[in-house]
Amino acid sequence: MIRTALPRRQRGVTLVVGLIMLVLITLVVSTAFMMSTTNLRAVGNMQFRDEAIAAANVAVERLMSTDFTTAPAQTTYNIDIDNDGAVDYIVDIAAPVCVRSQGITNLPATDPDASQCAVGSGATPLCYETVWDLNATVREAGAILRTGARATIRQGVSKRVNVTGATACGT
Repeated sequence: MIRTALPRRQRGVTLVVGLIMLVLITLVVSTAFMMSTTNLRAVGNMQFRDEAIAAANVAVERLMSTDFTTAPAQTTYNIDIDNDGAVDYIVDIAAPVCVRSQGITNLPATDPDASQCAVGSGATPLCYETVWDLNATVREAGAILRTGARATIRQGVSKRVNVTGATACGT
């Protein structure tokens, strides 16, 4: 059996190269971990923002189901978005602002409001098609903020009102 002797210079080089590779792999793994954590936070923030916008939409729908046109005023709604019995978001809706009002002079007979919105004496319309601007600001409820999510939405809505409601619109 013939033995070949390694030169003294090459002893320990494998250890040094192995340690350098281990350090490089550690840096790559730690960088990947940090990037995934950052992405997770970004996605979580987007979900909280979308939840706050959904709460604002719920509040706008609640306002729309009332007769807000007769006396527009600021309104606050407590929203339980996940239906667990606790208020998650507080939505403040500024006083609705009438943007435009147009008298309805002719409705088809099949429209449910046709008899109520007939033209009055002197060709004065009895109903108006109004457009309103709604601004809703959402903030998280509770003394301890979980997410700090906040959102502001601006939405235009159209509502048919009778003459009494139209006076609040400047008509």
